[in-house]
Amino acid sequence: MSPARLHRVVVLALVGLLPFELGIPHRIFGRAKDPAGRPLYEILTCALAAGPVRTDADFAIQVEHGPELLATADTVVVPASYELGPVHEEGRLTGELAAALAHIRPGTRLVSICTGGYVLAAAGYLDGRPATTHWASAEHFQRLFPAVRVDPDVLYTDDGDVLTSAGVASGIDLCLHIVRRDHGAVVANDVARRTVVPPHRDGGQAQFVTRPVPQEQRAGTTAARARMLDRLHEPLRLTDLARQEAVSVRTFTRRFREECGLSPGEWITRQRVERARQLLERTDLPMEHVARDAGFGTAQSLRKHVQAVLGVSPTAYRRTFRASRDAPPAPDGPSAGRVRTAPRPRSPTRTAAPPPDGSAPSPSRTPAALRPTGP
Repeated sequence: MSPARLHRVVVLALVGLLPFELGIPHRIFGRAKDPAGRPLYEILTCALAAGPVRTDADFAIQVEHGPELLATADTVVVPASYELGPVHEEGRLTGELAAALAHIRPGTRLVSICTGGYVLAAAGYLDGRPATTHWASAEHFQRLFPAVRVDPDVLYTDDGDVLTSAGVASGIDLCLHIVRRDHGAVVANDVARRTVVPPHRDGGQAQFVTRPVPQEQRAGTTAARARMLDRLHEPLRLTDLARQEAVSVRTFTRRFREECGLSPGEWITRQRVERARQLLERTDLPMEHVARDAGFGTAQSLRKHVQAVLGVSPTAYRRTFRASRDAPPAPDGPSAGRVRTAPRPRSPTRTAAPPPDGSAPSPSRTPAALRPTGP
């Protein structure tokens, strides 16, 4: 019996690419390891033609593979580029880009970072689906692709086999989400620690948009959130939290939402679900104990909130990731290289704190727009 082929991530490097975003998939997926320290992904880069590819910096990169590599991918990632030409200006693919994307097999998972979403949209992959891009490009993106359900406020969206992220660092959020979706919170949190980034970020893009009037100088809610994380297993009352900050409940709630993009109650629930999923993955504790330690109190409350956020019951979630962790390597065959995943969420992820698990890719829609409309 030979070891299973690694899940292959192919990154498409386009002319004018941003080196930082090109490196995100390699950094995040490349650090994902199983309990024995073995890599979980193989990450390769291709271009429209093998050879040097100009970046938006003062250097080019040498890419060894041409577009044929896309035919071998289990996941394709399209980072941002500032030189998309007709894709960005008219919403259409060039013949060369259409020919490259035609190599992608049906069922391949597609991922975009920032304005890389323009490529997926021009190819028709985002028609009728939720998607996002950098907040500064969101209105233009929606005008150019009216069939896409653009959400300018989120850090990323997950529609099963097609995922998009907002600008720059949200590509890290999305790649961590994919690792978490594929292999669970334990693996994703380890990648985050090794990369020195938070496992998930609260809120959406709204907190990063420049405001026309500077905000008044005031204390934030960072200290309050730290106390809340230390006391998730206890009852947390909004009145007590506001009193500790020496502000009214209304002021505390407003500041909290401005900083996190969520109300205090929503934030606490998400943190408790994250605590529960770690306990489900790492321990054999009975559901009553998981509920108590995560702050839900009862197993019934645990089931209600885990089902609402993750789309599956606590028992099903534990079965998925404990079985995936304990399973021996699979042999080569038709299923080799496919990542075992948890069931897909029923709606696009609104924030990365903590994002719900997704499912194995659903059948890919054949994009009619792969037929180029110009040179």
